[in-house]
This record gives sequence, structure tokens and C-alpha cells, in this order.
Amino acid sequence: MKSCLVVDDSSVVRKVARKILEDMEYIVDEAEDGQEAYDKCKHEMPDAILLDWNMPIKSGLEFLKDLRGFVGGDKPKVVFCTTENDVGHIAMALKAGANEYIMKPFDREILESKFERLWS
Repeated sequence: MKSCLVVDDSSVVRKVARKILEDMEYIVDEAEDGQEAYDKCKHEMPDAILLDWNMPIKSGLEFLKDLRGFVGGDKPKVVFCTTENDVGHIAMALKAGANEYIMKPFDREILESKFERLWS
């Protein structure tokens, strides 16, 4: 089974994403900010990361840049999940190493389609 780290400062978003991903047979872990996520990745690298942009301590973009510079940090598939919808933010996320980008609020269909595309 593939693993996914859900990184979001909202416990509601983490809970909803966890339910959908577990139904897709992912092993799910959670982090509430970019620093906690980075620490978890240093300990055990997930196969995929669902990543919020705006978080305290370390933003999603800062986390992604740090992750991609870390040994083995090029492996996880990263899906940015945020309310930031302008082209500049999307371009920054992709340039920093995101594989996909989805907007909040998301639903089961959107999340499933993005995660299925990661492995096709």
C-alpha cells in the first residue's frame, strides 16, 4: 500500500482528506504545519504528500523547497491543495516541485482523480 502525508493546519481538512485517501487504500499520516511534515519526512518518506500552502511555522512552499533539497525528497508525489488560485501561485508550486495542484474546497471526486493521475 502507498503512504500519504496530509499536511494542513486545519484538522477538518486533514480528517476529510484522510477518509478519502484511506478509502483509496493509502496509509495516511498527518502533520499540521510544514516543519512537522519535514520532520516526519526525515524519519520516513511517504509516497505522496497532500500539501496546504498557508500554514504557521513553515508554509507549504517553504516545506516543498526544503523537501526537494533533502536526500530522497525527490521521491514523493506532491499535490498542493490551497485556496491560492492565481497563475503565479500555481507556477511557483510547480517550479518548487509540486506534481499536481487542487483548489479548496475539494471533494472526493477531485482528490481521487488527482491521486489516480499521480501513478498513471
